[in-house]
Amino acid sequence: MIFLPAIDLKDGQCVRLLKGDFNQTTVFNDNPASQAKAFEKAGCQWIHVVDLNGAFEGKPINGNAVDSIIQEISIPIELGGGIRDRATIDMWLEKGVSRVVLGTTALSNPNLVREACRVYPNRIAVGIDTKAGKVALEGWSKTSQISALELAKKYEDAGVSVIIYTDIDRDGTMKGPNIDATLQLANTISIPVIMSGGVSSMEDLRTLKIMGNGVLDGVICGRAIYDNRIDPGEAIALLDGPP
Repeated sequence: MIFLPAIDLKDGQCVRLLKGDFNQTTVFNDNPASQAKAFEKAGCQWIHVVDLNGAFEGKPINGNAVDSIIQEISIPIELGGGIRDRATIDMWLEKGVSRVVLGTTALSNPNLVREACRVYPNRIAVGIDTKAGKVALEGWSKTSQISALELAKKYEDAGVSVIIYTDIDRDGTMKGPNIDATLQLANTISIPVIMSGGVSSMEDLRTLKIMGNGVLDGVICGRAIYDNRIDPGEAIALLDGPP
């Protein structure tokens, strides 16, 4: 199971939001590139990056910060937030992003997702973020009436590389992840699943290691790292170790 540290970008800085609320923002580092380098030095194999402003505005906003991360590290990154047309997908993949995450687009423009999967095999992820079980969109500012499972099933035959499932109600709360809902999704679909939202301790990771072994592809962690509750090196050793 891969451990992916998260870098959420708002106004060029590394931040964390509480339940996706822009008014509840904590800044952890004003140098995203140095933060990414620290994760690389800790042994991380991937970094999960989100352009929060971009997700809300529907277009890339923190491009300079993302560029600096790409230039600073050699490990792959996945990027989401404000990627809603073919030109933006092309731009980021050509710049060196290893995998783009399509969230709002997965709900609003499934044809684009399928086209991107054909053109860029294994480089397109679908981000499914839910509030009270329903898929949220546009920077989590709106909620649809479709469930995570309904949306995921639409892409079973599309060639999506991975689904990143986030329970917004757990995100940034330090109350633990929604393991049951994530495993239910992962056990029902054939697309690999990465879990995000609410991971708060090494104990959470131990539970995920036991319950999600062979089921989940990875886990994304943000605030718990910045609050020094989880050390990336220790997390990697745990998740890479024997069952």
